Amino acid sequence: MRPYLRRVIPLFTHRRARVAVAAATVALCGAAFAGCSESGTENAGSAGLEPAPAEYQLADVCPENVVVQLQWQPQSDMAGVIGLLGPGYSVDTGNKSVTGPLAFDGKDTGVDVTLRAGGPAIGFQSVPSAMYADDSIDLGLVHGDQLISAAKDQRVVGVTPLLQYNPSIIMWDPSSHPDQKTIADIGKTDASVVVSKDQIFPQWLVAKGLLKQDQLDTSYDGAPARFVGDPTIAQQGFANSEPYTYEHETPSWNKPVAYAMVKDAGYDVYASNVSVRADKLEELSPCLQKLVPMIQQTGKNYVNSPDAINATIVDWVSQDVAFTPYSAGEAAYSAGLLKDKGVIAPGPDGVYGSYDMAKAQSVVADLVPILNADGAGLPAQLPADQLFTTEFISGQVR
Repeated sequence: MRPYLRRVIPLFTHRRARVAVAAATVALCGAAFAGCSESGTENAGSAGLEPAPAEYQLADVCPENVVVQLQWQPQSDMAGVIGLLGPGYSVDTGNKSVTGPLAFDGKDTGVDVTLRAGGPAIGFQSVPSAMYADDSIDLGLVHGDQLISAAKDQRVVGVTPLLQYNPSIIMWDPSSHPDQKTIADIGKTDASVVVSKDQIFPQWLVAKGLLKQDQLDTSYDGAPARFVGDPTIAQQGFANSEPYTYEHETPSWNKPVAYAMVKDAGYDVYASNVSVRADKLEELSPCLQKLVPMIQQTGKNYVNSPDAINATIVDWVSQDVAFTPYSAGEAAYSAGLLKDKGVIAPGPDGVYGSYDMAKAQSVVADLVPILNADGAGLPAQLPADQLFTTEFISGQVR
């Protein structure tokens, strides 16, 4: 996964209009909408999907088009929401988004879903800031530390986590650092640790004495050139991405890297939380009651059957040259790691997509003073139930 790397042109915003013009999509995109392309044309439009049973119909409780802001370009750790995208979806390269029928268990729920890429696509602003700047966004994927950081002025509420923890890593060249096994080991060296400036976990590592402040270099831009050119440095990454891409898809390197997961150092933060603006929670509650269990089930299904969702992700990325390439090999590696490392996994209660509120409160209490030291201005006592809710989580998804 890359570092913490919008709505489609209204051609497909309304379901009736989208179905009515499905046959003309390719012509319209070519003639009038140069940034638009059609995918899954063998089942174009929701008309090819069987309607979902009544308990999974969303038209009466959800927006006609549920808009979800991703935190980066599409990739496998977002499977819980990307897996809701049904066949016949349309990719809008201009707005870095995709729209299609919102499908569950292969059936049409009666509404559409638009997924918008984040990171460079939204000027590297945070997902909470994008949600507060753009009223059309219904849901956003927000890592737990960023959710806490935004609590003062842009509070969003996590309704289910796609990931039980963030698979962030610190990676290094095993030849340059043959004796280092943990992040604390790297902290005992003079190696620069290159990270992106918007990451919160590096300051946590410093606060816990695992790294030194003068080791941090916040110039990381996601490219491998710095690491390849100076293998004495350590660098941030994600366990489900860089170890594969550096060994198999980076010709100037093409060998293994060593790494340690930040979670193993104690940074156990819920990640990719499906979140809603605090002031929209009540309005969207009827939708969330039905939609959240679908997201939970989709994430669970991905663990053992990732191929279909991976194919959608690879296809979407392949249609937009602005995205970093995402190969079938990386997607498969990522799916395996997310399963094997318990990143997509049930919580302690055995439920996929659940919150342990005691854990959530512990993380909040741990991070608030560190964030406040950097000027966040958060209250010293911040209740976790203002930031996470179990209200919509189904205990049946086990």
